Amino acid sequence: MKIIVAVKRVVDYNVKVRVKSDHSGVETANIKMSMNPFDEIAIEEAVRLKEKGVASEIIAVSCGVAQCQETLRTALAIGADRAILVECSELLQPLAVAKLLKALVAREQPGLIILGKQAIDDDCNQTGQMLAALANLPQVTFASKLDIADGMATVSREVDGGSETLQVTLPAVVTADLRLNEPRYVTLPNIMKAKKKPLEILKPADLGVDVTPRLKTLRVSEPPVRSAGMLVPDVATLVAKLRTQAKVI
Repeated sequence: MKIIVAVKRVVDYNVKVRVKSDHSGVETANIKMSMNPFDEIAIEEAVRLKEKGVASEIIAVSCGVAQCQETLRTALAIGADRAILVECSELLQPLAVAKLLKALVAREQPGLIILGKQAIDDDCNQTGQMLAALANLPQVTFASKLDIADGMATVSREVDGGSETLQVTLPAVVTADLRLNEPRYVTLPNIMKAKKKPLEILKPADLGVDVTPRLKTLRVSEPPVRSAGMLVPDVATLVAKLRTQAKVI
C-alpha cells in the first residue's frame, strides 16, 4: 500500500511570531522555519505503518516556495521514500492545497492519505476535510490511534464527550492529532541518506490546478495587550472588585 503524507513549512513553534510593519502578514524573513508539528506526527505514523509491513511506499508532499525542499528532506530523513514539491510563489490557501493534493492522489493512487489536523501558522483545520470532499474519499479527523487491516482503517479519536472509534474503507483521508504518536529523533545518518532520495518538483500548471487566492487578507494585527492581574488582601475586596471592575462577557 502506498501512503501520501502532506507536510507544510511553517514558522518554528519556538519562535515568537511578529506582524509585519505594513500589517500585510506575519514576518518570515530571517526567521527559523520547520515542519508543522502535526505533519511530523503524520510522517511518523506512516513510517510506523511501513515498519509493520502495512505500507510499501511513503510519499511526502509539500506545496509552496522552493525552501519547502528543506521540509521535505526532513520528512525523507524521518523515513519517507520519496518527495514531491508543488512549487508556487503565491500564498496558497487551504482550498488550493486540497486541489493540488487531489491531483497528486489521482496520479499516485495511494491507499491512505495522512495529514496533520491543522497547521500552526493559520490554524485553518480545513485541508484534510476539503481533500476528502474533492476526492470523494472517506475521512476521519483528529486521529489518536490508527490501525490498518483487511482494507479498512480503524481510527480512534477524541470528541467532546470522550472518545469514539470509527472504521472506514481504504483509500481514505486521516488527519493526525497530537496523541497519535511521538515523532522519532532524526539521526545524522538518516539526514545524509535523505539527500540521495528522489525529490520531484512540479508546478500547479503541471497538475492542471488554478491556485489563485479566493480570499483577501485586509489587515493582520497583533492581539491587544492584556492588562496585568492584581492581588487582593481578602475576599471582601475581591467581591467588591468583581462588582465594580469585572467585565461582563
